[in-house]
Amino acid sequence: MLQILLHSSKTMRAPGAGGKPTGTPQLLSDAQSLVAMWRAADTDTLLSRMNISGNIAKDVTAMYRLWSADPKRQTAAVDMFVGDIYSGLQAGSWSVYDRKYADKHLLVLSGLYGALRPGDGIMPYRLEMGYKLPDGASLYGFWGDKIAKLLPADTSCIINLSAVEYTKAVLPHTDLPVITPKFLTVNKTTGKPTFVTVHTKIARGAFANWLITGRINDISLLPKFSELGYAYVPEFSTLGQPVYVCKQFGGLGLSVRLQ
Repeated sequence: MLQILLHSSKTMRAPGAGGKPTGTPQLLSDAQSLVAMWRAADTDTLLSRMNISGNIAKDVTAMYRLWSADPKRQTAAVDMFVGDIYSGLQAGSWSVYDRKYADKHLLVLSGLYGALRPGDGIMPYRLEMGYKLPDGASLYGFWGDKIAKLLPADTSCIINLSAVEYTKAVLPHTDLPVITPKFLTVNKTTGKPTFVTVHTKIARGAFANWLITGRINDISLLPKFSELGYAYVPEFSTLGQPVYVCKQFGGLGLSVRLQ
């Protein structure tokens, strides 16, 4: 079975603005411990550990004060996160069956929750995986191998669509084969394929959406991905890093930055 990795986003919707949760985070007790740490932290600690402004620190303090494990106050994780990856993921178009399939094949890596299935109920928060805890400890140390242990026993390969900051909490703790797709856009001036951050984020979400809605569970089918104008380029690719190039990016309108 293929297991897809994405990561959470800093921007989230207000509680109740998305779909109702269908599951509970598997590492909820650990999340509750982290919430307790941040609730007890003072403003100076928030500013230094998260490298944020005073106004954002006030928002973060409010988030943790209001945070709850009550499912009635939560939103499904895949509906809570907002950003380019989630614009590409298009989870709002999923059927009930897509969502059930996604719950088995997709893990969203999270600083606060460790890892989430799409239907797991969450509250807004701010805690990137690279942050230090109030006592200066690392989140990587906090999570250890707990996230990797959530990978289903029948996982045959990991499709890594997550940022390095987050995969560092998982990949060092598993021997499973990993495939990390790479997405490039042809530069109109030079004619050469180049890395464009916004395009890549949207493409990662679109790739995950393609895997889920197409029920793709065989790595031999990965070269067939053709969403958003991308095409597999074998001469640039390796088994662990298939490369997809688009001449004209087809995701315009999916990001507020690309209207």
